[in-house]
Amino acid sequence: MKHIITVQHTQSVHHTNGMVGSWTDWDLTDLGRTQADRIGKKLKDELAGKTMVIYSSDLKRAKQTAEEIAKYLGTEPILRKELRERNLGKCCGKSVQWLRENIECPEKTVDDRLFSDGESRRDAWNRLRPFYEEVMASDEENIIIVSHGDLLSLWNAMYLNLPVESFHEVNIHGPAGGVSHMFINEDGKHLVRHINDMSYVMNP
Repeated sequence: MKHIITVQHTQSVHHTNGMVGSWTDWDLTDLGRTQADRIGKKLKDELAGKTMVIYSSDLKRAKQTAEEIAKYLGTEPILRKELRERNLGKCCGKSVQWLRENIECPEKTVDDRLFSDGESRRDAWNRLRPFYEEVMASDEENIIIVSHGDLLSLWNAMYLNLPVESFHEVNIHGPAGGVSHMFINEDGKHLVRHINDMSYVMNP
């Protein structure tokens, strides 16, 4: 049985200052580091005796989340650019208000790009898909994936065998710090036991 745990990075500076996340390389806040530490402590108890591999986006907020978790599991995160948040192009480094006031193309389909130099959701899907297939085909049984909200919503759709075109009809998108547990049994059935569980970031 394969056990996949996805973790949406914890509170980042851009969650508190009104700025766009995307490929802007924000650090975690002090609260975000505390939240990541709590996730690590709880996963250590749950995964005792298991060997884990941790993959993470290479953007700071995900990398720092993964590092806090990894120190409890005796491993080091493997950084993968495929797990970066969706690239929103020229609005990176700008405020969310600026984004709203300067959108070039409202997203009505998965092929629309908010900004011409950014990624559509299909672009991000196509970037993520080879990594997803790599994980599914690997012999690794216990895997933690630390990424971002938009990317993990695409991961969730892939895992449920939904087409990318379904994204605007079905979107499983969680809050910062959400932890999900997914299992693939011997028959290949994809199970979800917990989705975006926020109890991991709460006080013990």
